[in-house]
Amino acid sequence: MTDRTLPVPDGLDGLRLDVAISRLFGFSRTAAADLIDAGKVRVGGDQPARSAKVHAGDWLEVTMPEAPVAAPPAPVEGLTVLYDDDDIIAVDKPVGVAVHPSPGWTGPTVAQGLAAMGFRIATSGAAERQGIVHRLDAGTTGVLVVAKSEHAYSRLKRAFKERTVEKRYSALVQGHPDPTSGTIDAPIDRHPGADYKFAVVAGGRPSVTHYETEEAFRAATLLDIELETGRTHQIRVHMAAVRHPCVGDLTYGADPVLAKRLGLTRQWLHARELAFAHPATGDEVRFVSPIPPDLQHAVDVLRQESGW
Repeated sequence: MTDRTLPVPDGLDGLRLDVAISRLFGFSRTAAADLIDAGKVRVGGDQPARSAKVHAGDWLEVTMPEAPVAAPPAPVEGLTVLYDDDDIIAVDKPVGVAVHPSPGWTGPTVAQGLAAMGFRIATSGAAERQGIVHRLDAGTTGVLVVAKSEHAYSRLKRAFKERTVEKRYSALVQGHPDPTSGTIDAPIDRHPGADYKFAVVAGGRPSVTHYETEEAFRAATLLDIELETGRTHQIRVHMAAVRHPCVGDLTYGADPVLAKRLGLTRQWLHARELAFAHPATGDEVRFVSPIPPDLQHAVDVLRQESGW
């Protein structure tokens, strides 16, 4: 505990003691009253009631409460570090983990997991997104890079904006896209009827997705996807717009029966590869994440059903 001694300012003359303490130290009135009731406040050497009036020049002696000790951040299960140096850290993000805190999200975050591991990241960016230069949906697994230095943050933000970062995904989609490889160039914005979704909307932000068929099954197709832009839910929205939603993506119209048969509880979408010029050296760095077990299981079931 810390003791503070100071005179009552002229502006607080005549106020109740609990009100004066609240205004002086920024406490709530309830907290100020609790402090007085606990005998932690003296006026001129006396311990008055909370309702006592104070006068300008009276000497206040206040025993300040200890600041609460923040609980250490909890480790995030499954969050794996792929690479780490003075400027960047690349991680393999597991399913069910958001990249950073956001309104309404109460689950684990990458930022929390890195803090629990003892990493310090760049302070650039909004308070809840410090060091974060791009994002993945909570239900999407794979490679994510976070800036550790302010220089790296600036360089990487520019690289993503200028589209010089290579972003490759694997996506299992329903049916068989025709043509088997191509480009979807369609603007994306908030869904006009649902705030939690996005959609292809005239006048939306330019969005470009390139895809190639990697493997075709009876009920679905495994695609190799490269993003030219990086809009929220881009792959999910674009594939749903051409009537080939990601398997398991019930938000965007996927078949729940197929998802259940394949044991999927989320969209089959994985950020497989990320490559860019290192912000310090300029040399290309490339990080790869293996397909996680739940997604691999779904592919194995499809291969068996297709007689492979």
